[in-house]
Amino acid sequence: MAGKAGRNRVRNGQAAWNGNGAGPGEGEGLMLAVVRDRYGDADVLRTTHISRPRIKDDEVLVRVHAAGLDRGTWHMMTGRPYVMRLFTGLRRPRNAVAGLDLAGTVAAVGAAVTRYSVGDEVFGFGKGSFADYARAREDKLALKPAGLSFAEAAVVPVSAVTALQALRDAGRVRAGQKVLVTGASGGVGSYAVQLAKAFGATVTGTCSTSKMDLVRSLGADHAIDYTLEDFADGSRHYDLILDFAGNPSLSRLRRALTPRGTAVVGGGEHGGKLTGMGRQLRGLALSPFMSQRLTMVAAKQRAADLEQLTELIRAGAVKPCLERSFALDQAQEAMRHLAAGHARGKVAITILPPQ
Repeated sequence: MAGKAGRNRVRNGQAAWNGNGAGPGEGEGLMLAVVRDRYGDADVLRTTHISRPRIKDDEVLVRVHAAGLDRGTWHMMTGRPYVMRLFTGLRRPRNAVAGLDLAGTVAAVGAAVTRYSVGDEVFGFGKGSFADYARAREDKLALKPAGLSFAEAAVVPVSAVTALQALRDAGRVRAGQKVLVTGASGGVGSYAVQLAKAFGATVTGTCSTSKMDLVRSLGADHAIDYTLEDFADGSRHYDLILDFAGNPSLSRLRRALTPRGTAVVGGGEHGGKLTGMGRQLRGLALSPFMSQRLTMVAAKQRAADLEQLTELIRAGAVKPCLERSFALDQAQEAMRHLAAGHARGKVAITILPPQ
């Protein structure tokens, strides 16, 4: 929470925006950003100079130090599943600048903002975070955990909040349960393993051979190499399955569940080009007619969840698994690395401070 003195300085007009134009020294001139003017693979991304964004009354202008890379950014780049184009632009992206996750310092605040003042270090969900500056709503930011670098903080919001809501809200996880996390070495999976342990569960994670050591280091009690072993072979059953990787059929997930277990189905890469949620929708339709529960998570961007994650990070229960960082002008390379499935945990884009 920003201090009273900081809020007073903002109210006196020294750094505030009126929502219609730029405040002193901000929103004027150019900035470097990664943009795309059409949907496609990583080749559509290009780095160029554009005008700095202007914020609304309830928004904060963040001077971005680092941005996270996640599957949501990939979906926004490709425009798949196609249904999302109803919200992002039918023929071309409505917002040209890529990026969702961010961490940085507050450069200016809107007239209605009360939680932050200029200079605060924040992280959360932004609009076009692959840039020197990005807009973010006040209620989608939190103060950056003091023990994290900007790059580490930037890879928390989308993936960790998705994992948290999948476990806590959709999965209704309880201490003592047996939890299976598919894709445990990925962005959401790496957080889900740690969060499930923090909630008192016994955790099993699936991954490829080369990532077994990573999954164990995250705290998983058991690791399954999916190239050698089938988690649904009937030898083990789980109270809760978080499926955010691959494309296991609903029948396979059910075979691995206890009679009253829950499976939370996520991911949109294999759910069809139209909606991306073929399995999720089938699961929701079947669930009322069986003792097992099949559900999904549609993650919401909330400051309260960022603050809960901050407390878990401070307690040492959760730590971002940052594999590597790419420079802003390496955004194409970073996206290809993510899309190919090479990432061990999370990947960040680091942005040099504007001159």
